[in-house]
Order: sequence, then C-alpha cells, then structure tokens
Amino acid sequence: MSEPLHRRTVLRGAALAGIACVGAAACSTGGSGSGSVPKAPTQETELGAADAIPVGGAKFYPEEKLVVSQPAKGEFKCFSSVCTHAGAILNKLDKEVATCPLHGSRFDVATGKPVQGPATTPLEEIPVKVKGGKLIAGG
Repeated sequence: MSEPLHRRTVLRGAALAGIACVGAAACSTGGSGSGSVPKAPTQETELGAADAIPVGGAKFYPEEKLVVSQPAKGEFKCFSSVCTHAGAILNKLDKEVATCPLHGSRFDVATGKPVQGPATTPLEEIPVKVKGGKLIAGG
C-alpha cells in the first residue's frame, strides 16, 4: 500500500506546475521559430477602397493581419501587422507609427522599419496595388 501524500507536498507540486505553465506560455509567443506566426497572403486579397487610407496615415486590416499606409498621394505600402519580435498583432496606429501591445515595439508604417524596440527586424512587406479604386494585397 502506498503512503498517503502530505498536504504540503501536494501544494508544492501544484505551485511548481503553475510556474512551469506560466513559463511555457511566456516563451511561446509566436516568435520566428514557432511556425504559429501568420504569413502574408499568397493570393491577391481585396482590402477595400484605396481612398480609405489617408495621405500620411495608415489603416489596419485585422482579418488579413495587414497594415497599409499612404506615405504620399497615390503611393501605398503594405506590411504584415505581425510584430517581428514575438509575433503579436500590432493594434495601435499613431499616424505613421504602429505599436505592438505585447512589448511596445513601434514600426514606421511607410517603411516597415522598427523605430522602437525590442523588435529589430522590419515588418514583412507585402505587394499592394490599386485596381479599379480598390486596394489589392498579396499575390
């Protein structure tokens, strides 16, 4: 017959299991080696009216995980909105800068380059064109 477990032993084991779970979650944020980072559209994807993007500003397309900017009239840039540091989705725009909610990395939406870390790698650039007044990304 096995010995009964002591309350302290059970509690210590539960605490250690909880710490292990938190640590695993913190390390699995979708970084470059995880395979869970959403990829850019491989097929052409219609995003909507080109005139929805202000000159000198940008707009998120959350379903497609994209951000499109218009640095100069008629010039559009499109980037993945997946942070290159830990794979979170950028969610805040301040004119020409998009911010990651996870660690605060900030990216210039006209170039995709990080302007504040911890990210050091630019956002993935996605081809974008205007066809019939609509933005078409990918392809």
